[in-house]
Amino acid sequence: MKFNVILFAILALFFASCSSNNGQKIQDISHDEVKIQLTGYSNEFELFAEADPLVIGKTSNILSHFSHLPNFQALEKGSMTIRLIVKGNEVSQTLSEPTRKGIFSFELTPKKDGLGKLIFDISTETDKFQLIVPEIYVFAEEKDAIHSAEESIFSKTNTTVFTKEQSWKIKFATENPKVQPFGQVIKTTALVQSAQGDEVLISARINGIVKLTTENILEGTRVSKGQEIFSISGQDLADNNSSVRYFEAKNNFEKTQADYERLSELAKDKIVSEKKLLEAKNQYDNAKVFFDNLSKNFNSNGKSVKSSMNGYVKQLFVKNGQYIEAGQPTMIISQNKTLLLKAEVQQKFASILGAVNSANIRSLHDNKTYSFEQLNGKIISFGRNANNENYLVPISLQIDNVGDFISGGFVELYLKSLTDVQAITIPNSSLMEEQGVYSVFIQITPELFEKREVVIGGTDGLRTEILKGITALERIVTSGAIHIKLSQASGTLDANSGHNH
Repeated sequence: MKFNVILFAILALFFASCSSNNGQKIQDISHDEVKIQLTGYSNEFELFAEADPLVIGKTSNILSHFSHLPNFQALEKGSMTIRLIVKGNEVSQTLSEPTRKGIFSFELTPKKDGLGKLIFDISTETDKFQLIVPEIYVFAEEKDAIHSAEESIFSKTNTTVFTKEQSWKIKFATENPKVQPFGQVIKTTALVQSAQGDEVLISARINGIVKLTTENILEGTRVSKGQEIFSISGQDLADNNSSVRYFEAKNNFEKTQADYERLSELAKDKIVSEKKLLEAKNQYDNAKVFFDNLSKNFNSNGKSVKSSMNGYVKQLFVKNGQYIEAGQPTMIISQNKTLLLKAEVQQKFASILGAVNSANIRSLHDNKTYSFEQLNGKIISFGRNANNENYLVPISLQIDNVGDFISGGFVELYLKSLTDVQAITIPNSSLMEEQGVYSVFIQITPELFEKREVVIGGTDGLRTEILKGITALERIVTSGAIHIKLSQASGTLDANSGHNH
């Protein structure tokens, strides 16, 4: 029994020793695989690099991922020079093209230790750019470099790896939150109407029968200024016949013209009095005015009705063969360029309507949201009293129809008031909602993201106020968050999307 105990103790010590030796070996391997991660931004590019710790006399690989800004797509063409400058000493390498899509694999051997900087000189077909990563440290001893790299490793608690190769395949973007004035927002619905001056009502000028010039005159038909749309003829009418009136006016005009010309010749010889000549001239002038009025746009088919502007037929009130009377509306021509938004708000907001200076507009048919600046919008008026029918306060806005807004439809309106209060805001596309709880993805590195719960405030349709959860210095995912969430849920990565170091 004593022998078995001793043997067991010896075996235990042996396995412990093996375990200790294996652990050291694994640790050594881990040291060899330790990387430092570099992130940099310029106005044109995002850099994310994974590099071997920098040590004097030791060649380090710097695997650099470059993305165009603001679309975050891979840099596929161009040459690049990397320069490491430490205490005035420079080592560099130039690559004529990417090692593979979006990736440049550099090899540098530092010659001096100390604090330095990395400079990337980028040449594309169109221009030259530079991106600088400051405060790069080169170590004299490898063990110090590895120790420093290990201390800088980020915690992966509640994080998800999403590689640059993955983000290059989708619509992806990140940005810093904005600190900006964010006042009270009034959300309401507005009726879209054509603005005054943007449309014209065409009325009949004579009685008669409508004769369309073409069968294709329908609501929505495009028309040009001066284009004849239809004519109104009264030649078949027994009473108030426009054709009879036209020929009566023509005959009267021709008679008075002849009388005036004849008397003018006689007046030269003092055969007729000046009074007689003036009476003839007066009759001639009156007949001419009457005839000119009737003959304007009048042809053998009757009175011609033309469009007074370029636009389209918004409403057509008559049909071919229909009898209409003078003054009766026939159609509305609209340009659909300038629109009026008519909204109503609750009385509790009446006191802040005077402070409303902007708005965001969301179209309901395609869920696109436009800023006031995009639509060249302006506040036209707001009510000082409530509507007697529904006790709401009206407000009217004018916009240019640069979107696909339809007169007669409805839009969602976010009225924004002036304020001096600063707030942290993020794009609405950044937010994810799960059972009433909101969260965003914070960028730890361009390939590592942390899911963070946030408390939201108001929204203006484009951006949302964040009351708690993030700071203005943190970078958040603004497009593509759903793909990171799906990657987090699956717990796996695309087998073909990883790095080949």
